[in-house]
Amino acid sequence: MALFVLIGRDGAQGLALRKLHREAHLANLRPLSEEGRVVFAGPIFEDDGETPCGSVVVFDAPTLEAARNYAASDPYVVEGVFERWEVLPARQVFPGAGR
Repeated sequence: MALFVLIGRDGAQGLALRKLHREAHLANLRPLSEEGRVVFAGPIFEDDGETPCGSVVVFDAPTLEAARNYAASDPYVVEGVFERWEVLPARQVFPGAGR
């Protein structure tokens, strides 16, 4: 397995859509988390530290293609919470040395 990061940036209706699709988004992440494949997942915020503007998920997947396919199936992508999103390969350095 390799690490990948999903970076999603909310569209203009992101906050309203997040509220509608949050449970489905979490349900989609839960199996990966239970398998120990989610390193970190959570919202990112505007400068005020309060207003969500996107999400970051760092997770294990067998290939970049598999990681992108997984991300493309996430409810926040499918339902338009994210105006734009990308999946990139990542490497963990801390905590721990390398991965």
